[in-house]
Amino acid sequence: MRRNGAPRGGTVRMDRPAKRTRRTEGEKVTAKIIDGKAIAQKLRERLKREVDDLKEKGITPGLAVILVGEDPASLTYVRNKRKACREIGIRSFLFSLPETVSEGELVRKIEELNKDEQVHGILVQLPLPSHVNPANILPRIHPMKDVDGFHPLNAGKLMAGEKTFIPCTPLGISVLLKEIGCRVEGKHAVVVGRSNIVGKPAGQLLLNMNATVTYCHSKTADLQKFTSMADILIVACGKPNLIGAGHVKEGAVVIDVGINRDESGRLTGDVNFEEVKEKAGFITPVPGGVGPMTITMLLSNTIQAAKQIHRLPWP
Repeated sequence: MRRNGAPRGGTVRMDRPAKRTRRTEGEKVTAKIIDGKAIAQKLRERLKREVDDLKEKGITPGLAVILVGEDPASLTYVRNKRKACREIGIRSFLFSLPETVSEGELVRKIEELNKDEQVHGILVQLPLPSHVNPANILPRIHPMKDVDGFHPLNAGKLMAGEKTFIPCTPLGISVLLKEIGCRVEGKHAVVVGRSNIVGKPAGQLLLNMNATVTYCHSKTADLQKFTSMADILIVACGKPNLIGAGHVKEGAVVIDVGINRDESGRLTGDVNFEEVKEKAGFITPVPGGVGPMTITMLLSNTIQAAKQIHRLPWP
């Protein structure tokens, strides 16, 4: 899966992409669209073969999903995750709890799943109701079953550059960069957003891959000054169309993690796609860019958890 925070090995190795041709002076730049859906599908075919190999050894990877309440977006995410599990042969278990569930009841369910030998990965679907503090819940998942990579122990290992579970979206971003042939080492990467789920771990992962990393956030003065210097720009702040062409260096790789609805109800990212695609070298669309990779990395982490628990080699 990775070494010193960088992806490597069979589960994330991709075919070498074709080299880009050098453009002539004055030629209009049009970004290459990074097809996350196609890349994810190719990877899932390999993951299915890994699951088949494990089943021959008598091991069926199992993922437990805990859903609290009936938030429509969460219901959709959970349905998509379970569908992806079925497609490659991972067993999924859904535990739906009422929105009124107490922290104690939720912790007891997690402790029960920690002991369940059929369960190799545990996922608590976020967000949780306002009376439930994720900081009191997520650390109760056993680190070896923490396939979301949110446990403080796994977060610390990522910072130390040790082998661990990496949060799924940052890991998916690293695979996309590998697929387009982007050499991260020595590049200036700018991350807009500092969440514990995407922004912070994405920057740390790129740092482990020897990029020079700058974080920007809501208190950053002169955002454009920083983003326009980025060779790799990752935007994960939840602000529709925040990043325009003026924010982007010509030829940069732009990874848009945002998922928003504009005034017309259309899905849009944090990047103004139509503007930026005329200036960037590569860009992810929304939808169809980072999203499919996030679920695919959840599948990969679940497989690696099964291998680890059964003391089999994992990359």
